[in-house]
Amino acid sequence: MTRSISIFGATGSVGLSTLDLVRQHRDTFRVVALTANGNAAKLAALAQEFDADLAVVAEEDAYPALKTALAGSRTEAATGADALVAAARRNVDWTMASIVGCAGLPPTMAAIEQGRTVALANKEALVSAGDLMMAAVERSGATLLPVDSEHNAIFQCLAGGKLEQVRKITLTASGGPFRSLSYDAMRYVTPAQAVAHPNWDMGAKISVDSATMMNKGLELIEAYHLFPVGLDRLDILVHPQSVIHSMVEYQDCSTLAQLGSPDMRIPIASALAWPERIATTCQPLDLAAIGQLTFEAPDLVRFPALRLARAAISEGGAKPAILNAANEVAVAAFLKEQIAFLDIATLVEQTLMGFVPDAPVSLDDLFSIDAEARRYAQDQLEKVAHGS
Repeated sequence: MTRSISIFGATGSVGLSTLDLVRQHRDTFRVVALTANGNAAKLAALAQEFDADLAVVAEEDAYPALKTALAGSRTEAATGADALVAAARRNVDWTMASIVGCAGLPPTMAAIEQGRTVALANKEALVSAGDLMMAAVERSGATLLPVDSEHNAIFQCLAGGKLEQVRKITLTASGGPFRSLSYDAMRYVTPAQAVAHPNWDMGAKISVDSATMMNKGLELIEAYHLFPVGLDRLDILVHPQSVIHSMVEYQDCSTLAQLGSPDMRIPIASALAWPERIATTCQPLDLAAIGQLTFEAPDLVRFPALRLARAAISEGGAKPAILNAANEVAVAAFLKEQIAFLDIATLVEQTLMGFVPDAPVSLDDLFSIDAEARRYAQDQLEKVAHGS
């Protein structure tokens, strides 16, 4: 039976990996809508390859190029934020939500409100708007499938189990490129060093988040919403080999773990075919070649982002959204060499402490908080850079 799908963020790494899987199973999936931010040429090529009904670019300046590239094809071209939301409301069986940042929130929420099956790869959406999003899932009856390797691993380990039987959920972390680096040495880390992840091929921002371990803090917040067992039952364990992607311990002391090669197509395939499975061309796991798996507790002194994230979700309200917004400002400043590596967490903490709005009750509230948090963090940049 053919499954109709839409992919939001089709030209990004998750979108392209999803389409690679679709390419391998053309008889199983029918592409309805593809979207991109501004890469009209790539989007048009993908829309034609997969015979999509609709292609949408978020940037309106890219629309003429998209329309020209699709001339003569059956694919409809559209542009703008409203077009993204309209595309999300199209009747499909499965939606990949992989638009980066808060820009992905409106179409993701639109798909959820239709009661769709939504594969969520937009970390910022759930971190910033977790309460709003999970309330929408409950109202609409939508199915939310996690795509992040850690959360997808937890989802798989929970198959056949019950949340009330869970003693602990453990998210694993590679530890990033500075896992063994001293705190003093971290003062002199460069952007080039921070984006060189030992296991995963990721963009600059996500790589820096891995280096600070903020990515794991954000994933902790995601897990809090996706798997409501309580914050005290969520743990983080450093696992440098990135083979075990997460674990679930049950009341009887049985611990289930999901293992796999560090290839995002594996968790994407799990979500794409759910509740079935499909074959992939990913590298099978060779434990004999790997030889050993090691673990260690995270260092909260060298990686204060973990402490900040846990505190943010514990306090709730607007704090997770502020954490996410301030972190994006801080990482961008670090990549431009405006602040030092250790200043990233400092800037985030100062923003969390200094900006205290009411909890958001709508997406408009959330966008307002996000924008104000970014302005506040931007105002703190110079003070942080000069150690004020």
